Amino acid sequence: MTSAGNPLSRITIIASLVTLSLFWSASVRAQQSAPLPSYVIQEFGQPPAVPQGPLPGNIQAAVQMAFIDSMTQSTWGRDQTLALREIGESNDPRLAWIIADMMRFVSDRDLHRGLANTAARLLGKAPSNRNDWEVITDTLIAWDVPAPPNYLDAKRAIFTNVIPGWDRIFVEGNIDWRHVSWGGVLIDDRAYDTTDELCNCIPAADNPEVSSAQDATWLKDDDIVFGIEVNGEYRAYPRQIMEVREMVNDTLGGRHLGIPYCTLCGAAQAYFTDDVPAGVQRPVLRTSGLLIRSNKVMYDVNTFSVFDTFLGHAVTGPLADRGVKLKQASVVTTDWGTWKRTHPQTTVLVEALALGRNFDFRNGRDANGPIFPVGDVDPRLPVHEDVIGVLTASGRPVAFQRSKAVAALQQGSVIAFENIRLKLDAGGIKAVDTNGGDLGSHQAFWFAWSQFHPQTALWPQI
Repeated sequence: MTSAGNPLSRITIIASLVTLSLFWSASVRAQQSAPLPSYVIQEFGQPPAVPQGPLPGNIQAAVQMAFIDSMTQSTWGRDQTLALREIGESNDPRLAWIIADMMRFVSDRDLHRGLANTAARLLGKAPSNRNDWEVITDTLIAWDVPAPPNYLDAKRAIFTNVIPGWDRIFVEGNIDWRHVSWGGVLIDDRAYDTTDELCNCIPAADNPEVSSAQDATWLKDDDIVFGIEVNGEYRAYPRQIMEVREMVNDTLGGRHLGIPYCTLCGAAQAYFTDDVPAGVQRPVLRTSGLLIRSNKVMYDVNTFSVFDTFLGHAVTGPLADRGVKLKQASVVTTDWGTWKRTHPQTTVLVEALALGRNFDFRNGRDANGPIFPVGDVDPRLPVHEDVIGVLTASGRPVAFQRSKAVAALQQGSVIAFENIRLKLDAGGIKAVDTNGGDLGSHQAFWFAWSQFHPQTALWPQI
């Protein structure tokens, strides 16, 4: 073990947990197969040339020393400092990905600055006076810098030596591990229906207790709720509760649901978890403590299969091998007063599930834009503009600017795109098909919808 003053002591690396609790080719190439959008160049500048092929032996050894050995041994000394210097002299921007991963967990100011300066040098950037990790990661994402060889091995060593519960998460799959970062909280790995047990995590709720609308006197009419209807049964999930829980596994209208809420993306979604291939156990969704471009990374606690939270597709593990793709029910974002007047038979989650907390991340912590790296953002709308997102029958994603859609619908206008029709529902918006069937729409911030659906159509520009 290392001395108490060592900058990579476990206490230093995970200090912030207390609050919530990686033959050089002579040829080089631009890393893009196509030119970057002009708005990316304008904001981030021209990307550097990136080497192809494997790392030279000395750089492989330096990566091992600086990032893998230092984490497994919880040590940082002269050997690691020299290895980091050698990495900085490699002129290989790919290595900045591993440096950024390391930076996320290092609170020692001098080591953090050394890592930041090395990453900036590799990217041809001046050191930043802002959040170095965020600036470097945003730049890497926006430029789409390739990962270095054996990147997942290095990333896995860094992350799992901080939080061992991630050892089954960091595996090969249909996921871009470059974009995965730590959200500052621990993994919720409690077994199904044990969510009454306390955890040092964001605590999902399984089979939550509900009450009638009449008994929910604790809710004010202007409180925001996420309303869901399945087979004629209605339920409201108050934002106050979802900001604490971020994940609910529930049963509504005779169907099993997994309901993630990403506070960072302003997006509550509802996935049917009973429509899976034969022989597949119902996925039980949990929060991993990880983010991908500021969107929560959820996983199935039974198989540790990771899901793309926005798309509902299993991307790693046994459920990815089986091709599990969860279908969605619509989520209507509205206020409690309008929801209960429109659907008086609704049930609603009970106040105790809020655990005595009353956060408003949207109008507080997240009010000035994403607080985690997202890279470049489609400039057609402001990053935090609310949109209603849905897929057409042909699979094309489309986003409807919520403010303009509400105004148009209130004036009696018809909003249609391919098979999609928008309608007002209890003060919110829901997408249905030409026969009135639910299309599984939900509300989200523009930055989130557009980065997970980069070819999205946008109403009213379409």
